[in-house]
Amino acid sequence: MEEFIASTLRSSVPLAYAGVGCLFAIRAGIFHLGIEGLMLSSAFAAVGIAHETDSVLLAVAGALVVSAALSVVYWATIDLLHADSIIAGLGLTTLSVGGAAFLLDVIFDQRGRLDSGVGLPRPIKGAQAGISSLVTDLSILGWFAPLFVLLCWLVLRRTAFGLRITAVGSYSYGARAAGIRESRIRLHAMLCTSVGSSLAGVELALGGLRAFSEDLTGGRGFIALAAALFGQLNPIGTAFAALFFGSANAIGVVTQIHSVDVLPRPFILMTPFVITILFLTLSAIATRRAARLRRERIVAES
Repeated sequence: MEEFIASTLRSSVPLAYAGVGCLFAIRAGIFHLGIEGLMLSSAFAAVGIAHETDSVLLAVAGALVVSAALSVVYWATIDLLHADSIIAGLGLTTLSVGGAAFLLDVIFDQRGRLDSGVGLPRPIKGAQAGISSLVTDLSILGWFAPLFVLLCWLVLRRTAFGLRITAVGSYSYGARAAGIRESRIRLHAMLCTSVGSSLAGVELALGGLRAFSEDLTGGRGFIALAAALFGQLNPIGTAFAALFFGSANAIGVVTQIHSVDVLPRPFILMTPFVITILFLTLSAIATRRAARLRRERIVAES
C-alpha cells in the first residue's frame, strides 16, 4: 500500500501542474490541445540546459522561457491570425515532437534520449517505512504542488484578473462592453498556462528520470486536460482528478513490478478515461434537462 501511495503521488504531480495550469486557457475560452507540446518542449529545454550547465535553476528558467515563447506563438496564431484553436494546438504538439527530435540530433548528436547529470532536489530520499516512505523520492516540485493549486484557486476565484478571464471565456460580448481587452486577457491566460505546463515538463524530465526521451510525456498533456474537465474547471477538483489519474497509472506500475496479471495494464489505464467520458456525458444530459425544465417553467408562467 505504501508503494502504491508513493507511486500515485509521483505520477500525479505533473498532471496536477499541467491540469491546473490549463484552467486559465480553458476559462478564457481556449480549448488548449497544445499542453502536450508545451510539456515536451519544456522537458527538452530543461534537460538540454541541465546537460550543458549542470544548473537546475537555469534549466527551470529555460523551460519557463521556452514554454512562454511557444504560448505567445500559439496566441498570435489563434488570436491575430484567427486560426482554429484545436487545430493550432495539435499543430503545436506536432511541432514540439518533431522539433525536439530534430534538435536532439542536431545540437547534442543524440537520438532518442539525452541524460542530465543533475535533477530536482528531493527533501526525503530512500525512506523504507512510516509516513516518510509515502513521500520518498518526491521532488521539490511535488512538495510545492499543493501551494501551486491553492495559488491558482485564489487567482481564478478571488482576484479581478481571474474574474476577467472567466468573463472573456463565458461571455465575450459582455466583457468587451465592460472595457476588457479580450486579446490581452487571453495572452495573459495562456502565459499562466505555460507556467503550469513547463513545471510539469520539468518534473517529468528532472524529477525522477533526469533524462529526456522523445516519448517522455506519453500523452500526459491530454490526460491533464481530461483532469481539468473531470475537475469541473476548478483547481482543487482538478488536483483531485490528477490524483485519480495518477492512481490508475500507479496501479499499472505496481502490478508490473510485482508481476500481478489480474487485469492487463492498458485496461487499468483506460478505466479513468471511460469514467471521465461517462461523467461528462451524464453532466451534459443533466444540464440539458435542467435547461429544458427552465424553459417549460417560463412558458407555463407566461
